[in-house]
Amino acid sequence: MTGAIASTHHLATEAGADILRAGGNAFDAAVAAGLVLQVVEPHLNGPGGDLPAILWKDGRATVLCAQGPAPAGATIDHYRAQGLTLIPGNGLLATVIPGAFDGWMLMLRDHGTMELPEIMAPAIRLAADGHPILDRAADAIAGLASFFTEHWPSSAAVWMPGGAAPAKGGLFANPDLAGTWRRIVDLAQGDTREARIDAARDAFYRGFVAERIGAFMAEAALMDESGRPHRGVLTADDMAGYAASYESPTTLTQGGWTIAKTGPWGQGPVMLQALAVLAGDDLAAMDPTGPDFAHLVIEAQKLCMADREAYYADPARFPVPMDELLSPGYAAQRRALIGDRADNRLRPGTLPGYEAQIAQVSAMLDRLSLPEGAVYEPTMAHLSDAPRGDTVHLDVIDRWGNMVSATPSGGWLQSSPIVPGLGFCLNSRAQMFWLDARAPCALAPGKRPRTTLSPSLAWHEDGRRISFGTPGGDQQDQWQLLFWLRHAHQGMDLQLAVDAPMFHITHMPSSFYPRTRAPGGVVAEDSLPDATLSALERAGHVLTRAPAGSVGRLTAAARDADGRLTAAATRRTAHGRAMVLD
Repeated sequence: MTGAIASTHHLATEAGADILRAGGNAFDAAVAAGLVLQVVEPHLNGPGGDLPAILWKDGRATVLCAQGPAPAGATIDHYRAQGLTLIPGNGLLATVIPGAFDGWMLMLRDHGTMELPEIMAPAIRLAADGHPILDRAADAIAGLASFFTEHWPSSAAVWMPGGAAPAKGGLFANPDLAGTWRRIVDLAQGDTREARIDAARDAFYRGFVAERIGAFMAEAALMDESGRPHRGVLTADDMAGYAASYESPTTLTQGGWTIAKTGPWGQGPVMLQALAVLAGDDLAAMDPTGPDFAHLVIEAQKLCMADREAYYADPARFPVPMDELLSPGYAAQRRALIGDRADNRLRPGTLPGYEAQIAQVSAMLDRLSLPEGAVYEPTMAHLSDAPRGDTVHLDVIDRWGNMVSATPSGGWLQSSPIVPGLGFCLNSRAQMFWLDARAPCALAPGKRPRTTLSPSLAWHEDGRRISFGTPGGDQQDQWQLLFWLRHAHQGMDLQLAVDAPMFHITHMPSSFYPRTRAPGGVVAEDSLPDATLSALERAGHVLTRAPAGSVGRLTAAARDADGRLTAAATRRTAHGRAMVLD
C-alpha cells in the first residue's frame, strides 16, 4: 500500500496523497499538507503559528517541537507596566516567536526526500489561484469586517479584497502569501538539498521575512479596549535566534500499547495521566455511552487538568515532576478521590516537596473570576461576539511505515494584524502565560508557553501503530482520551471511535484569555442517551447539552501488524478527509 493520510481539510489530504503517489515519504507529504492547511484554513492556523509533531521512523518516536518561546522583551514587569493583569488573547503583545515554518522545514530537511519547490507548489498554487473558502472562515472574516477596516487595515486588505468579506464557498486567493513563499523558494539555493532547505529557513528567520516582521512590530501600536496603545516586543533578533528542535516523547505503556505525547510544554501528558488514573478500571466492560463510563472519565479529567495547572510548564525552564505524576502510586492516590458524586473543586495533587508550589498556585487560581460558561479559545476583549481561533490536525503513514502526527495551530486570521506584504499574521500564544511569578507557566523571556496542542502516536508490542489527534484547545486531550478508550479498550474501529458521541469538561481554568472556568462544567453531545445525560446531572455535573456532531473533530491513521493501512477523519465538518492509497 502506498500510504494513508487524514487531515481536517480535503485539499490538504489530497496534496499529501499526491506527494505519496509521486514517491515521497510521510514527512514530505506531511509538510506539503501542512502548508496547504495554512492556506485553506486560515482561521485555524497560519505561517506565523506553531507546530508540535510526533514522528515515527526507524522503530522509534521523536517529538518535533516548533513551539516558539517568548521574545527577549517579554517580561512580567513590562506587561504589568502596560496595565495588564492577563496577556490579551490577540494583538501584538500576545505574540511569541513563530515556530511553524522552521518546524516544517526541519522535518523536510532531516526526514524528507523531495525538493522544496515540489513540496511548496500545492500551497503556492492555492494561495495564488484561490480555493473555495470555508463557511467558517468566511464567517470569521465577516464578523471582523468593521474591526479590520477600522483597526487592522493590513488585515482588511488581505481578507477583504475589494472592501467586502468573501462569500461563502467563493474563490479566495492570498497573492501576498503566494509571493512570500515564491520568494523563499527562489532564495533556497545551495549545493545540497539540505543546504537549500536551510537557506529557506534563513530567508524566513534571518532574511526578508524576519526583517519585515521586526519593522512592523517596531512601527505598529494597537489600541486596547481602553484606548491605550500597546506595542509588541518581538524583534528580528528574536527571530534570528530561533530554531525548531527534537526531543524524546513523554510516554505511558499500558495494555501492550505505548502512547507517546509531547512534554509538559504541551498539555499532552494530561491524557497519559488520565490513562494511569483509569488503569485499574475494567473499561472494556463499560458501556462507552453509559453514565458510569462518562462520570468516571469526567472525574479523572478534572483531577488531571488540575495537575496541569499546578505543575505543567516548559521543562527546560521550570522543573516538572513528570515521572512522579505518571507513577502508578500517584495515579492510585488520585483514583481513590473519585466517588459517585461530581466533585466540583479544583483539586491538584500534592507531591512531596511541592507543597509550597501547590499552595501558591492554588491561591492564584482561587482569585480567578468564575462567570457562567467557559471561554476556551481566544476572543477580542473589545468585541462582544468575536470569531474564535482554533487548530488543525493531520496524520500520515507511508509505504515504508514512517508516520507523522502533527497539530499545527496559531497565526489565525483573527489573532493579530497581517504583516504588510507577507500575507500572514503572527500568533497569540503568549496568552497562555500567567503574569504571576508564582505560576509554573509564568511569562519569562525564552520560555515556551504551556500550550494545548497535542498530537498522539501509539505503538503496540504486536506491531500495530496509530497516529491520531484533533483541534479543540483545552478539549484536545479530552476528546483523544475518549477516542483511545473506545478504540483500544472497547474495540471500536477508527471511524466509529472518531464518530462516537463526545463530551468534555470546562471545569479547569481556560488556557486562553480571559482564563475563565466553569466549576463542574461538562459539555456533552445530545446524541448520548438521555438516560446518561440525566444521570450526570443527578450526580452533580453542571451539564450543557450540545447538538449532535458539534463536539470533537478527530483524525487518525493506523498500520496493523501485517502492514494494512486504515484512516479516518471527522464527519463533524464537511471538509475533513481520510485516504488510503493502494
